[in-house]
Parts: sequence; C-alpha cells; structure tokens
Amino acid sequence: MSDCSLSVHLVDRKFELVVLFMLSNKGEVFKRAQFTSVDKMDVFQEAVDYLEARHVPIVVEALEEDVFHEEAAPMHSPLLPNMNIPDTPTLCSEKEMLERRLVVLKGILESEEVYLNELETLLTPMKALRASAGTSQPVLSAQQVENVFYQVPELKQLHHDFYCGLKTRLTAHSELEQEQEPASDRKYSSDAERETKHKGFELTVGDLFLKLVNQIGVYGGYIENYVDAVNVVQKCTQADPRFRTLAESMMSNNNGSPKSRTKYTFEALLYKPLDRVTKTTLVLRDLLKTTPEEHRDYTSLQEALRLSRSFLSGVNESSQGRRGVTLTHEKSRQLIRDAFVVDESDGDRCLRHLFLYTDLLLCTRVKPATRGKQEQYRFGWYLPLVGLKVRCFLRERTPEAQLRLHTIRKKMYQQHSQLQRQTKGSRARSWKKPEQIESLLFTLAPVYRLELHSPNGKSHTLVSSLYELEEWREAICKLTKENIETVPPDLLTLTSACVKLRMTQHPPLHSTSETMEGLCGTLAVVVHSASGLQQPACVSVCVEMDGLDFYEKQAQTHSVHALNPQWEQELYFQVDGARHMRVMCVGQLEGQDMAVLGRTSITLDPKSLSHRWRKQSLNLGEVDVIISLKYTSHPAAPPSPSPQQQQPVFGVPIEKVAQQEGVLVPHVVRCCIEEVERRGMDEVGIYRISGTTSDISTLKTAFDSNLCEAVTRLRGAEVNAVCGVLKLYFRELPEPLIPAELFQSLAQALDLTDIDARSSSLLSVMESCPETNRNTLLFLLHHLRRVSERQDINKMTLLNLATVFGPSLLRPPVAVGESNGTGMDISQEVVVQVQVVFCYLQCNALPEPRISLPHDTDAEDETTHL
Repeated sequence: MSDCSLSVHLVDRKFELVVLFMLSNKGEVFKRAQFTSVDKMDVFQEAVDYLEARHVPIVVEALEEDVFHEEAAPMHSPLLPNMNIPDTPTLCSEKEMLERRLVVLKGILESEEVYLNELETLLTPMKALRASAGTSQPVLSAQQVENVFYQVPELKQLHHDFYCGLKTRLTAHSELEQEQEPASDRKYSSDAERETKHKGFELTVGDLFLKLVNQIGVYGGYIENYVDAVNVVQKCTQADPRFRTLAESMMSNNNGSPKSRTKYTFEALLYKPLDRVTKTTLVLRDLLKTTPEEHRDYTSLQEALRLSRSFLSGVNESSQGRRGVTLTHEKSRQLIRDAFVVDESDGDRCLRHLFLYTDLLLCTRVKPATRGKQEQYRFGWYLPLVGLKVRCFLRERTPEAQLRLHTIRKKMYQQHSQLQRQTKGSRARSWKKPEQIESLLFTLAPVYRLELHSPNGKSHTLVSSLYELEEWREAICKLTKENIETVPPDLLTLTSACVKLRMTQHPPLHSTSETMEGLCGTLAVVVHSASGLQQPACVSVCVEMDGLDFYEKQAQTHSVHALNPQWEQELYFQVDGARHMRVMCVGQLEGQDMAVLGRTSITLDPKSLSHRWRKQSLNLGEVDVIISLKYTSHPAAPPSPSPQQQQPVFGVPIEKVAQQEGVLVPHVVRCCIEEVERRGMDEVGIYRISGTTSDISTLKTAFDSNLCEAVTRLRGAEVNAVCGVLKLYFRELPEPLIPAELFQSLAQALDLTDIDARSSSLLSVMESCPETNRNTLLFLLHHLRRVSERQDINKMTLLNLATVFGPSLLRPPVAVGESNGTGMDISQEVVVQVQVVFCYLQCNALPEPRISLPHDTDAEDETTHL
C-alpha cells in the first residue's frame, strides 16, 4: 500500500487542507479528518468538490476513535468509552428520543433498500442457470441451482413487503409533518413551538417489525443450506470458466445511480443474508432504545426483539456461517463456549469476550455499536490448546482496592436508588450510567484468577468468579485431552465471525432491569461439614451469590485438613435480586495447586426460606456438603465496607467470640488443634517446647484480623508456634476457661478419696460452666487425650499435658485487698490447677463436645441433590 497527498490552497481561509489517499486493490480511499468548526467543514466539502471535478474516485470514511487504547485508561472496561462515575443520570427528552427514532427508522429503510438490491443481484442469474440446466452443456445442474438459490426468493419477498410497508409509513409521516408546519414557520419556529408540533407518537411501525420477525424462520433453512451453497459455488468457479466469469463480476446498483454500482462475488452475496439476520437484533435493540415506553410500538418492539434473540440463540450453536476448518482426527473447528471475562494479562484489567474453539482459545476486544454501526470485534490474543496448562488461584485484594470498590458500590447504590424513584418513562432512558458502574464492578471485583501457560512461552490471566473459571478450566482440560493439533487460524476471519456467532451474549449485568426479582435482605449460610473425599486434604467451601453488585457476593470458609472436614462457620450475605447461590468445595493436596473438588448451583426460593434455619444436603458431584440457610427480608441498605473488619479474638471474653462466630468452640481453638493433630502428634515435647515468639505474635495478629489468612499462615508455621498460639489464647482470656468462682468447688472435689465420686463431682461442676466454656474445655480435653495416646513417641503423658495447661485453664478468684481469695499459697493453687485438669483427662465418662449451635430448627430437614 502506498500513500500520496494533495494540498489544496484556500486563500480566503488562509490554511491548507491535506487530503490523504490510500491506494488499494479497490481504488483510492479518501480519509476524512476530524473537523471541529463550520469553516473547516466547508473547506472539507470544497476539497471533495475539487477532487470530483478531476474525476478522482473517493470513498469518504470517518476516522473512528480507538476506544481500546488501554494505556490511556488503565483498569477501564473496553465496553465503556468513558468510565468516570457519573453524579447524576443523563436524561433524554421525549422529543430527542423521537427524533433519534426517526433517524434510526430512515437508516433502516436505506439499509433495507441496499439489501434488496443485493438479493436482486444474487437472483439475477437464477433463471438463466435454470434454463441451462436442461441443455447438453449445463453450467449448473438442476440440483445445484436449487442448492445455490435455496430460500433466496422467499427472503427477497419477505424484505420487499417489509420495505414497502416501512417506506409507506415514513412517507406518510413526512407529508403529515410538512402539512402541519408551513414553510415559513419551519424556517423561524422556536424549539418550544416545534416540540408542541412533534408527531412522533403517531408514527407506528411495531407491527411491521413483529410481522418480519414472525417470519424470520425462513432464515433457518437458508443458514442450514449455506455451507452446501458455498461449496457448489467454489467448486463450479474452479471447474467452469463460464461460471467463474459470472461469479466474480456481479454488479449491484444500490442507489439507482450508475456511479454507485458495486461489484460483488457470488460468494460474498451468499453471505449477505447471514449478515442481515444478525443485524436484525441490533436494529431492534437500537430502535427500542429510542422508543418511549408510552409509545404504542414499545410492546411490539419488545416482543420482536425477544423473538429475534430467541431465534439467534437457537441457530447459533449449529450455524456454520463461515467456512469450516478441518483439524486432526477429521474434526472441524467448532465454538464450544464463550462469555465475557476480565483479562489481566497486561497488568490492567480489561473486559474481554472469550471464545473457546475446538483447538484454540480466542480473546477479542469489543467495540460497541455507535451511530448506526454494528458491534465490531477486534483480535486480542489466541492460544492453541495443545500443551496448554491451566492453574487457578486466589489473590486477596489490597486495602486500597477494597476501599475503591466500596466507593464504587456506594455510587452504584445511589444511582440505582435514583433510578427507582424516577417515573417509568424516564427510567428507561437513564439505565446507561448504572450499567457503566456495574460493568466497572464486574471488572474490578473478582479475586480468583485462572492462569493460562502455553508451551510457546505465552501466558495470560483471566479473572472472574470461581464458579465461572472452573467451568472454563473444565472445558479447556477436556479439549486438551483430545490432543488435537491447531491449524493456524485466519485471525481476521475468525475475529470478524465472532459477532455473527454470538449476537445474544452480553455481560451479566442487572442494572437495566426495571424490577429486580429474587431475595432482598440478609441471607445467612452455615457451612457444617463435607463428606466423600477420597483422601485427607486442606478443604474449604466457597459460596457465591448473584444479583446487584451493591454488596460483596463471595465468601469462603477457612480451610480444614481432614477426610471428613467440619467447619460450622457462618457466612453472611447482603443481597438484592439474588436468585441463585453457587457452592464449591475447594481442596488442595500436599504439593498441588488449588482445585475445585465439586460444585453446584441452587435456586433461592423466597417461599422455602425463612428466619428459621433450614438444613440442606448438597451433592457437589463426588463431595456432599451440608449447609443451613436463614433468610431475613428487608429493604436494600447502603453498602458497608466489605468485607467487614473482623473483630479481635484474643483478650476477648470467649462467649463474645463464640457468639460473633456462631459456634460453641471458637475457630482459633479448633484450627490450632486440627493443625497439631495433622502434623504434630509425633513431635517430641509437643506443647511443652515453646515456639518462636515472633511467629506466635504474627499468628495472633492474623487471627485478630482475618481468619482465612490466619489458617493459611498456620499451614506453614512451625508446629510449636501453633501450640504457642493455642496456649496464649487461653492465657489471655479475661476470665479463665473454667470460671474462677468454681475454683473452690473443684478443690473440694479433689479431696474426695473415692475415684468415682470424685469424677462425678468434677463433672457436675463442669456442667455448671457456661455452654461455650464447657464445650471448648471438652474439645481441648479430648484432643489432649489423643496426644497422650502417642506418648511413646512424643513423651507427653496426661500429667505432663495437665501441668502445661492447668494454670492457663483454671485460676483462683482474687478478692479485693487480698493476694488471693482461697487461703492457699501459690504452690497449693498450682497443685489444684494441675490436678483438676489431670482428673478430667482421666475421667472415663467424659462427654463429647458440641462445636456448633443448633441450626436445624425446622421440623424436617430438606435434602437437596443437584
């Protein structure tokens, strides 16, 4: 391609206009500069006139703004040219909407005229080809003629009827406006006067579009036959010079002027109906946006858009609207799945449309439709599936990112509240700003990442919800196992075909909904336990909600290393419009990456949920998870900083900690004990040998701020430091685990000589402890007994363990003005502390602890298998 320039000197305006020519096989193309003043527009027109006077062919194109310049707008969604958070919704007057509607309708009429001319051009040789089919030297056989022109006459008739009806309506409307507004008034009338005379409401076309869409099924047969028709044209073009001359020089007279004749190939004309059927959805969507809800056409256009989208959704899966590519094993390249995801490959988060084909993964950038133009897809990157490695992991948000998200959520809540207060008609015109904010949240909020590593050294990172990333991972892994080699794709053709394949796919946004059905209020989820694991693993449960993005929509339990893990952990969600809940069991074996062991999605039915706990058993594939749900309905509240700052646990009364966690045994006690039992039972001197002070302090800080982070740190900490954290927790309780007022009763029980009577008396005193204290003590005692069972290895007998824990669990009451209130010296107190714990450890009838509050208060539990 070569460039040349022409300077036009315009004396009266005292500047030069440089006209750029780009030479290609289609002729010279004139690129119009972006003029901003009326004078420059005049200059531009004079330049065009100058070129036409010299018989220079010109195609005028407007330079399009590149909305995908990510370096200039990091962290912004490519679907949104301007992602500044608006202060108020932009309103559009009814007059402006109707004027835009009229412009859209005129554009549709012009487009229909061009399309009809293209169909006419396609049908022009049909009679001659049919006639030659009966001769001794046919160009095409009768069957080939039927294949090539299948359903084309019907398509032409369908659009001819639509075009004539639309043209009649628009012509009548134009004549009515001219009659009601004389020329003298039109020239000088004010905007206010024109507003009162606007007759846009009288123009109705909804029935025409509904009739067109009701007959759109004719395209189904054309689409199914398209591949056969193209094959016939390609083979005959190569085999017969007569047909080749015809197929490569078909002319269409689009505007009735000889200068506007356009040259097509036969194959290009066959593609026009495929292009047209996808544009129908875009046209209806644009027309509906410019039609007020009070207009008589609104309901008809809504139904036409629904039918059009339904038709496309049905044919997209089987549509072969482009040439197939044959891969190894004689398989053709097919679209497996697609969705909007967030691409973080270049450091910035950008919304992308991802397409998974049989042999490759294609990432595209979407340019939204503007000024009557349809959406455009631009190539981003692609990775062959052969040898592709995937890895899923979690990356916590930084405090700065958390603060930014809270600010955006608060702004979105305000925008949505404003939208709900507006009248029905104006609300439909104000959806854009909340949708932009929700798109930004969709881009920034996810914390799970899926890394893609190709053998050629290229890697990309996708960010989305864990459930959706797992769906992508499963689909990719299934295809990579088939070991199909990638045929190098024609990226331009593949990318441009994306919009044809999925016209019904949109980002999962909710802001445009007039009313949000589903749950609105507080949903509490208790994750009890899981079963079905084949081997012990570090397992956690992740729960995700849908609905509006005012609030945090994902929460996860801490991880537990066990074959049958138990959490008894409460997760709270503020929800608005929630209809589905996704539950995933996430595990990690030693030395392996995080993996989703099972997942399911359940429908949230307000009728089956109440303020009472309801227990359910969910089947997640090979894993079963037991949860309880409780729902409280209330109006949506402004979002609070999320996740909420966890309350500290060290130095806080144990009843308060248990209450805020919704359990009977605090998580810090359970997590430390489970970690010791996982890898410290054979450690010599366990609980007696102190851990590093700095490690213990770090773990304490983690438990006071973020339970999940604390458990993660616990996995890599020295086991003696884990023991130190547990002992420190009991030492720092404001009141000892065994209440001080029971000290004297326990001391008296020790004086009993009969062993059974002494045990019975000690257990009776334990029963008088508060419920949280009693169950926590029992949980610890049973653990210490299991430790002592390995005393041959760890050298820790029951007496050794009682000596370590006695002073931490039991302390005498302190009277005002006295050193102690028991009349004992310190040595006697220590003896009582140790002996009480030692006797409890020796007790044969030691009850089993309860670690959680009862959540199954309904008469019957509901079991859900999905």
